[in-house]
Amino acid sequence: MHQRSVKFEGFKRADGLWDIEARLVDTKDHDFPLSSGLIRPGQAVHDMSVRITIDSKKTILEAATSADATPYTGYCDSNPPDYSRIVGLNLFKGFLKAVKDMFGTTRGCAHMSELLMFLPTVALQTLASEAVDDHDSEHKPFQLDRCHALVSHSETVQRYYPRWYRNQNPG
Repeated sequence: MHQRSVKFEGFKRADGLWDIEARLVDTKDHDFPLSSGLIRPGQAVHDMSVRITIDSKKTILEAATSADATPYTGYCDSNPPDYSRIVGLNLFKGFLKAVKDMFGTTRGCAHMSELLMFLPTVALQTLASEAVDDHDSEHKPFQLDRCHALVSHSETVQRYYPRWYRNQNPG
C-alpha cells in the first residue's frame, strides 16, 4: 500500500570536499485521497532531497534542499524552513541535537529533518572509503566504541584491533 524509498549517496569532489545527497520518495499503489487532492498510484506524495558539502573535518560548508512533490502544494513548499542554517555545524559534534533544536516539531519539515538525521553515518561511510583500517594504527580507529560489536572490551575488538582491546575484568 505504501512505499518509501530513501537513497543516500556520497561523492568526493575534485576540490577535495565531499558531497552527500539524500532523497526520500513516498508513493502509494492505490488512489490516495487527501483533502488537498487525489494522489494517483505511483505518483509521489513526497519527493524531497537534501545535499550537503562537507570538508575532511565533517563540517558542513553548504546545504541545499528541494521539495519536488509534497501533499500540500503551495503550503509545504512555500516559505520552507531555512535548512541552510546547518552550514557551519559539524556532523559529529552535536549535529543531531542541533537539528532537533532548530527544526523539531513544527519548526521544520518532518521528512526533511528525518533525512538530516542520517547524514552523519552516511558521511562516515563515505569518508571511510579513504581511511586505512589498520588494527595497529597509532590512532584509535573511529568506529571503535560506536556500537555494541565494536566496544573496546568486545571479542571483535580483541580479535581485529588487539591494540585497542580493553579488558573489563578488574585487575
